Amino acid sequence: MGIIVCQDCNSTVDYFEDEKVTVLYQKCECCEHKHNKNNQ
Repeated sequence: MGIIVCQDCNSTVDYFEDEKVTVLYQKCECCEHKHNKNNQ
């Protein structure tokens, strides 16, 4: 089982099937919206 975690707030974004236990990092929608608002 794999898990996708937000690299900014450490909240769980999603789960996926994998042979090994895996943690991947990306930005969640909430953090991406915050980042986009700050750039405008």
